[in-house]
Amino acid sequence: MQPINHHLSQRTEKFTDSVIRRMTRIAAKYGAINLSQGFPDWAPPQPILDRLREVADVDVHQYSTTWGAQNIREALARKQSPRMGWEIDPDSEIVITCGSTEAMMCALMSVADPGDDVIIFSPFYENYGADTVLSGAHPIYVPLAPPSFDIDEDALRSAFARDPKAIIVCNPSNPSGKVFTHAELELIVSLANEHGTYIITDEVYEHIVYAPALHTYAASLPGARERTISCSSLSKTYSITGWRLGYTIAPAEVSDRIKKVHDFLTVGAPAPLQEAAVVGLELPQSYYEKLTQAYTRKRRILLDGLDRAGLPHTTPDGTYFVLVDISEFHASSDLDFCERLARDVKVAAVPGSSFFAEPVNHLIRLHFAKSDDVLEQAVERLAHTRELLRS
Repeated sequence: MQPINHHLSQRTEKFTDSVIRRMTRIAAKYGAINLSQGFPDWAPPQPILDRLREVADVDVHQYSTTWGAQNIREALARKQSPRMGWEIDPDSEIVITCGSTEAMMCALMSVADPGDDVIIFSPFYENYGADTVLSGAHPIYVPLAPPSFDIDEDALRSAFARDPKAIIVCNPSNPSGKVFTHAELELIVSLANEHGTYIITDEVYEHIVYAPALHTYAASLPGARERTISCSSLSKTYSITGWRLGYTIAPAEVSDRIKKVHDFLTVGAPAPLQEAAVVGLELPQSYYEKLTQAYTRKRRILLDGLDRAGLPHTTPDGTYFVLVDISEFHASSDLDFCERLARDVKVAAVPGSSFFAEPVNHLIRLHFAKSDDVLEQAVERLAHTRELLRS
């Protein structure tokens, strides 16, 4: 009797590895400055580090409550309630997850059934498409036109006409740096209410916004709270990307479902790190103001350097990402261009095609979450891009 040869999952057949993480490996291979994978290269705030040292001697090394230790949920509720506009219940509306990556997966798996449609704005963070597919749903991509990446209302209404189960809104947006306007968010909320659609937000960069842009939590708008799942993390705000601490804030009924999905995915986020991170959530408003000031300065270093190099680029209203137009180099592919950039210029970027549903091959993404000295070195190297890559 012939053995049965079962095929691997068709759902994951077309997945590639993360192009962002691949470019980090390429950066290491060529000794390039890594402006590809966006994580800060400086230490977390000192109070967090001090508390981390203390936690080694505290009895928090076993499982915490599955959906997050009581003290971190309460601290998060105190921090976010005045920002989001209502008194968040730490027991029924918050789930602590293993990074915002798991938060997004839990959100999608909690609302989407196989065959459902999910709206994703393009360009988009690469996980969204994969998460939607893993949930058994079907992505509907709605393009945002560079350089301002405004919503095309007709295109969005057309997508909503399919009665999607959810829409994913990354605000501020990776990779474009777009901050959705109040009017754009009102449009999204209005259409979501009309079609019974859940709004899933990714607000990881909520504290990295440049004047005069203002970040608005979608859940804070009238008629939005009861259908919005707000996903975020502590990673970028407190420079602890390796800690993998994220969260969802959602209505009690939705959070109850998220708790169950989270329990079976990961059981819980790391208990000692939750304990250490509480002090970060209790930092004063001045911390966030200084964070914005630091990133404003770093943005200027990179943008000025790109201007001196004559490399066309976007100007982000939020996040720490910049899209650079490489049309003049007539590269056969943006992935090949990025490998040459890492090898010859010694600066690593991410090919823009990994963020777009459309056939975009002329953009690359750089980030400026680096120390000022490293950014100065990077822009000095980028000044030689033409002479090194024109051949």
